Amino acid sequence: METPLSPNPMKEITVIQNKIYEIRGQRVMLDRDLAELYGVTTSALNQAVKRNSDRFPPDFMFRLTDAETENWKSQIVISNSVTMGLRRNPYAFTEQGVSMLSAVLKSSVAVQTSIVIMRAFVAMRNYIATTTSVTAELAELRAKLALLERNDEDNAEAINDLSEDMRREFDNIYDAIAALSVRIPKAQQPRRPIGFKK
Repeated sequence: METPLSPNPMKEITVIQNKIYEIRGQRVMLDRDLAELYGVTTSALNQAVKRNSDRFPPDFMFRLTDAETENWKSQIVISNSVTMGLRRNPYAFTEQGVSMLSAVLKSSVAVQTSIVIMRAFVAMRNYIATTTSVTAELAELRAKLALLERNDEDNAEAINDLSEDMRREFDNIYDAIAALSVRIPKAQQPRRPIGFKK
C-alpha cells in the first residue's frame, strides 16, 4: 500500500479529503478508511481504540447509526465487496479522534499518516473559510446587481413616462398649429384699385 507521504503530498491530501465526510454536522473519517491509510486492518484499529477507550470521548469518536450508514453508502460509489465487508456500522473519528489515533497505534507510519491527515483537515477548513468568504462577496455583488437592475427598470419607466408626456406636448403643439392655420385667412390676391385708369 502506498503511504500518504508519497512524492506528491498534495495528491495525497486530496485523496484523504475525499475520505472526510460530514456526519452529525461534523467532519469525520471512518474507521475502515483510517485503517487503510494506517496500513492496519479495521479490526486491529478498533481493538487499539477499545484498549484505550478513555482517550476517545464521544466528541472524538462515535458509531454510525443504521440510518447514517445507509446514508453514507448512498453518497459514495461502493462496491459489493465493500458492502459485504460491512458487518457492523463503522466508527467515525473527528479531527481530534484522528489525532489521538497516532498516539494509540504507536508506529512511525501512524505518526506520519496522522500529520498528512491533519494537513488535509486544515486544508479543508481553509477551503471552506475561503469559499464562505467568496460566497458572501458573491451575495453582496448579487444584491448590488439586483439594485442596479431595479434602478434601471425605474429609469426606463421614468423615460417611458417622460416620452409619453413629450409626445402629448408635441401633439398639443401640432393641434395648436393646425387650429391657428384654420383661423388665419389665406393671403388674398391684391385687388385692383377702383376707379379710372390714367
